[in-house]
Amino acid sequence: MKKKLAVLISLICIGTIEAQKDFKALFDGKSTAGWHSYGKNTAGSGWKAQDGILYFDPQAAVNGQGGDLVTDAEFQNFHLKLDWKTEKGSNSGIIFYINEDAQKYQNTYSTGLEMQILDNETHPDGKIKKHRAGDLYDLIQSRSEPVRETGKWNTAEIISKNGNLTFILNGVIVVETVLWDAAFQKRIADSKFAGWPEFGTFKKGRIALQDHGDKVYFRNILIKEL
Repeated sequence: MKKKLAVLISLICIGTIEAQKDFKALFDGKSTAGWHSYGKNTAGSGWKAQDGILYFDPQAAVNGQGGDLVTDAEFQNFHLKLDWKTEKGSNSGIIFYINEDAQKYQNTYSTGLEMQILDNETHPDGKIKKHRAGDLYDLIQSRSEPVRETGKWNTAEIISKNGNLTFILNGVIVVETVLWDAAFQKRIADSKFAGWPEFGTFKKGRIALQDHGDKVYFRNILIKEL
């Protein structure tokens, strides 16, 4: 029995390694290498890396030196996977397809789309449709809410290929949509982003972890280019 169990565990481990082999790490577990604050050359002081966790600490953001943390690289078709958790009342997000022309676009969300990260129970945005954890922020409400309670890790996945976008939260598909078609443009026209002519139009760009002024934690940040 013990031998069979050992073989089974070995097969599971091999399967996990095989499943992850095409992914590359965006976070080395110990530094902000490969990342910088939006419009800057380095990461703001509020972003910390320790023991395999990348987190934002607003109290460490000297003179407001935080800012959304963006990848040095740009991505077009990709599968992003990461774990996140919040503290009570925290708000953040994963923003993608960002055009980092900081002189033209003031924020990451001026151009990028967002998978919301939120403590649904206590943050005021939890009362707003399309602003809850797992939503395509202000555009599409998630089908269900498999988000775990505050303080526990959640696994988020964003898969974008040739305009087909899928959000997965804790193994559950929560959003599926097509980007850049007439229906998507209508969603933008009906959102808070109406009047932002280049919002959601870019098909390649940086990925960001949002500084919303609250503590938020990330780990196991992996990406596969499709």
